[in-house]
Amino acid sequence: MIPILASFPSPAQNVLEIGPLTIHFYGIMIAIGVIVAVVVAKRRYERFGGSGELVERVSIWAVAVGFLGARLGYVITHTGDFIDRPWGVLFIWEGGLALYGGLTVGALTAIFLLRRWKGDVFAFGDAVAVGIPLAQAIGRWGNYFNQELFGTPSDLPWAVEIDPTIASVAGYPGYTTFHPTFLYESLWNVFLTAGIILWLERRGKLAKGSSIALYLIIYGAGRFLMELMRTDTTFRLLGLSRNGWISAGAVLFGIGLFWWMQRRAEPRVLVGPPVFIAPGAQTVTESIGDDGSSSIGAEDTSGLSFGDGMGGPASSSSPSGGGGSDEGADGGGQAAPPSSS
Repeated sequence: MIPILASFPSPAQNVLEIGPLTIHFYGIMIAIGVIVAVVVAKRRYERFGGSGELVERVSIWAVAVGFLGARLGYVITHTGDFIDRPWGVLFIWEGGLALYGGLTVGALTAIFLLRRWKGDVFAFGDAVAVGIPLAQAIGRWGNYFNQELFGTPSDLPWAVEIDPTIASVAGYPGYTTFHPTFLYESLWNVFLTAGIILWLERRGKLAKGSSIALYLIIYGAGRFLMELMRTDTTFRLLGLSRNGWISAGAVLFGIGLFWWMQRRAEPRVLVGPPVFIAPGAQTVTESIGDDGSSSIGAEDTSGLSFGDGMGGPASSSSPSGGGGSDEGADGGGQAAPPSSS
């Protein structure tokens, strides 16, 4: 019997030539991922009673500063790659973004701006808890085009074929097929990270702030498993990579945050009918002001959610409920590509 799939090949090229322009597929996938994340977060934040315009303003800064953090996180841990070509630090399209560095810096930027612009930190966190894993799932295919973020050698039917030169540089001369860890992480983010969060939201099981906590738990657990297979790490402590340790820390922090949020049991504000990316029965009736703006019942009682309509118009009373409310890839498009965590 002929096997349906013995392995699948890597792309023959990782760039698109349009006249004098050279467009890297890695950059295209990252850009698509960012757009999807912002669109999803905006729709979810609006459903949570917030201002979509605020999401756009915060996202512009969080994404820009987050990319700097992601690149800096990679460069700091791979300084040897840039000794002979320091200008290569600027070549993000070659790969080399530390995911956790970008998430950390981007999150801190978003929190700062939300506090300054009177947004709701926990509602915003829940809003991006689905958009971020979807963006990661799309962005990982950029690693596929760069032939990076593959795991140990494998002869499974879904193994990915890697250029022998790249495989040799990675420490596996003579091997041509490997675990497609970029694919594993992409599927994990869509069906487990985003999937479980949406399923629990639809069942009404999550308090405000719990969705972002679940993201940390589920993504962190998946990333921890991927790190056990990845071969592109430059540092290991007790057999575990740097990103493996960070993933374990993310899981523990997420568990603590989830317990706290569920214990506080602050109900979510849900405006309008449920949609696929923002499920759950409506809890607040939206009223339209004389100026056409919405006034939604979302009172700030947390100290972290600032209640002028969560960055939008003034709000009325909140629903009754719980107490006071508030990596790196290490590859690139060369023989030994810098990946993006």
